Amino acid sequence: MMKRMIPLLALLALGARAQTDKYSEISGLPTLPSYAVKVVKDKPVIDGRLSEKFWSGAAPITLLFPWEDQTGAKQRTTVKLLRDQNYLYVGYECEDADITARYENRDDPVYKDDCVEIFIRPGEKSDHYIGLEMNARGVLYDYFFPFPGKLEPGLNLDGVSLKTHLRGTLNQSEDKDQGWSLELAIPWQSLSKLAERLPPAGDEQWRVQINRWDGTEPQRRLSMWCQSGLKRPNPHNPERFGKLTFK
Repeated sequence: MMKRMIPLLALLALGARAQTDKYSEISGLPTLPSYAVKVVKDKPVIDGRLSEKFWSGAAPITLLFPWEDQTGAKQRTTVKLLRDQNYLYVGYECEDADITARYENRDDPVYKDDCVEIFIRPGEKSDHYIGLEMNARGVLYDYFFPFPGKLEPGLNLDGVSLKTHLRGTLNQSEDKDQGWSLELAIPWQSLSKLAERLPPAGDEQWRVQINRWDGTEPQRRLSMWCQSGLKRPNPHNPERFGKLTFK
């Protein structure tokens, strides 16, 4: 007797479930936060300093420390977002007693350095998202993640600009640093791979995760805007991204 064949769609569903299962979730998670992105009239000077007056009018997000078993220091990170017709702006302020960033080239594994991240998932139709990860040198690693498939590092977003400002010395552990900041401008049109309407309209809601990898192995700690719900330190769970609204 011939064995009954499993339909292709069922096989794909099983594969997706197997991929998702490796991201074991925990229960009792808080409600997902939301953030209203204000419009800015004057384009910021992207110098890493967040010194323009309109940054002070943007509400800060303070990143959380979900995993108590990590060994790195708990150093504060705050993040602000703004927008205009052409760009999404993201500003990070990072406390850091020892600023470390050794990778220097586009798409290097900057997530192994002192690094900040933003994952952008326009809308609710798909779990696919675009990731931008940036170290304290201002080096960008960008990619497309067709979650729960395999991350695709070949994506290079056009027109992204970013700068960092260090309050301390890079890669010198003998002294004590104060921290660093990073200013990022993402052209709306660079997100056309996923977004249906650019710039997003006032009634739209996007999903975003914001993270920081602080320190280097073995003394590292991951902080984030929304608890990912995963048992191990890992930010890649698009169902637990927070909500952006656009004023």
